Amino acid sequence: MIRIRDLVHRYSSDTAIGPISLDLPAGGVVALIGPNGAGKSTLLTMVGRLLSPDEGTVEIAGLDVHRAPSKQVARIVSILRQENHFVTRLTVRQLVGFGRYPHSGGRLTQVDEDRISEAIDFLGLTDLEQRFIDELSGGQRQRAYVAMVLAQDTEFVLLDEPLNNLDMKHAVQMMKHLRRAAEELGRTIVIVLHDINFAGHYADRICAMKDGEVVEFGTPAEIMTDDVLTRVFDTPVRVVDGPSGPLAVYY
Repeated sequence: MIRIRDLVHRYSSDTAIGPISLDLPAGGVVALIGPNGAGKSTLLTMVGRLLSPDEGTVEIAGLDVHRAPSKQVARIVSILRQENHFVTRLTVRQLVGFGRYPHSGGRLTQVDEDRISEAIDFLGLTDLEQRFIDELSGGQRQRAYVAMVLAQDTEFVLLDEPLNNLDMKHAVQMMKHLRRAAEELGRTIVIVLHDINFAGHYADRICAMKDGEVVEFGTPAEIMTDDVLTRVFDTPVRVVDGPSGPLAVYY
């Protein structure tokens, strides 16, 4: 479980995220949704220890992530931010290998190599593992970064808008891979999404944020309603029955 208590990050005297108190159960996919500036990415980076809170605590699997040693935290939670900039030219396999650093310290063992291969195979990148990252399409590159965090072999995986800049086909493929990771690998995936319909279709739970606060948390059936989405996004939303579940329509 991810246990968040009274979490606050202040940008200025009149702009803050929180206080947020929330329990995210282990297992499955949790989607963070909300309008731009709601605080989704800030919350995710505080949970992933990339940003220190001004107040409050985050515990993951009972470990206080802002007090525990970095190496210990890196063995239970991995995070992928929006900004993925590698100035060195890397192959897919070399990039995915970075995910093993908390375990190997840079000296890869056969166990590490096996985990790298498993992550590459799982994301369908086997034929591309010797290709350079800058030679890949946007969708292939994004899969390589997700393979890197999966290779870290943590129970909890945090992803900040991994669908950013992907077309519809590759976005659907990515969500299917993440759903499989939750179901087949037993990972807990916490993902920031802009598309509420992806959240409604692929997530087990949805956390809706607005103005730096969590305003709703529940199952897709509980969140995917006219009233809730209209209130969260400040625009009229109608939820209709689609071929595979509820669909949000903006009008």
